[in-house]
Amino acid sequence: MSEGKRYLTIPAVVSTTVASSPHLTLGLVQMSCSEQPAENLAKAIERIRQAARQGAEIICLQELFCSRYFCQSEDTQHFLLAESIPGPTTTALSRVAAEQGVVVVASLFEKRAEGLFHNTAIVLDVDGSIVGKYRKMHIPDDPLYYEKFYFTPGDLGFQTFHTRFAKVGVLVCWDQWFPEGARLTALSGAQILFYPTAIGWHHDEAPEERHAQHQAWEIIQRSHAIANGVYVAAVNRVGIEGGLQFWGASFVSDPFGRITARASHTAEETLIVSCDLSCIERVRQQWPFLRDRRIDAYAHLTKRYLD
Repeated sequence: MSEGKRYLTIPAVVSTTVASSPHLTLGLVQMSCSEQPAENLAKAIERIRQAARQGAEIICLQELFCSRYFCQSEDTQHFLLAESIPGPTTTALSRVAAEQGVVVVASLFEKRAEGLFHNTAIVLDVDGSIVGKYRKMHIPDDPLYYEKFYFTPGDLGFQTFHTRFAKVGVLVCWDQWFPEGARLTALSGAQILFYPTAIGWHHDEAPEERHAQHQAWEIIQRSHAIANGVYVAAVNRVGIEGGLQFWGASFVSDPFGRITARASHTAEETLIVSCDLSCIERVRQQWPFLRDRRIDAYAHLTKRYLD
């Protein structure tokens, strides 16, 4: 699948209050990473510029885009990859956001203090300012995904960030599997949920297992779009790194759960996707899930398990 624009036409709604202009273009940067952070940052910045030239207004990078996915082992040397926020990478991204007049969503390895680290996403507005940051809430600990060794769980909650073009929420990778995070972010006003991601297959997994895993990953996120009446944009990496083959397939789902664009499983690619935010109002009127929620009956959701 080559780079280029992919559009789905959605019937317009005359009355909308979700944005001054309901039409918006997203850019999803799916790329491979080298062992040199400076090279990865330079590539990402060039991809941001390319996406902006193609009309993208909000551009999202994949999870931990500045490095290879280092969580495949527990090695204290990898803590040297972390940096403060703001720091050198946010400065470089702020500069390109202001230069191109775009919103940038970027995932970083944050050093908060000595011995305290987070997997953090930042949102930069069109003037280069940091609108806000989200620290990954759900931290996995699985074979080749040893993130608990590196990341402290987030403490900023689920948030919506008001940018020039839209109200966006950001969650990160493992957060994808938890409907509670998507719901709370949508309830705070998000029109688009971005999921910077680093997910792949183990080399010894059979083709049918690979297909099932990818399908589950995509379906759960499409369900977030449907249940909350929002756009969902998932941005994954590609390439073989250590014991993992990252499966790419970055995509955008509209509020009805329809895939409006999907990238290759193997190629570096930048998706340029047109969205009509007025679709949110229409879908929520037709499927009023937010209206019919039984908020008086959900107290047990705060418990680990009902014995």
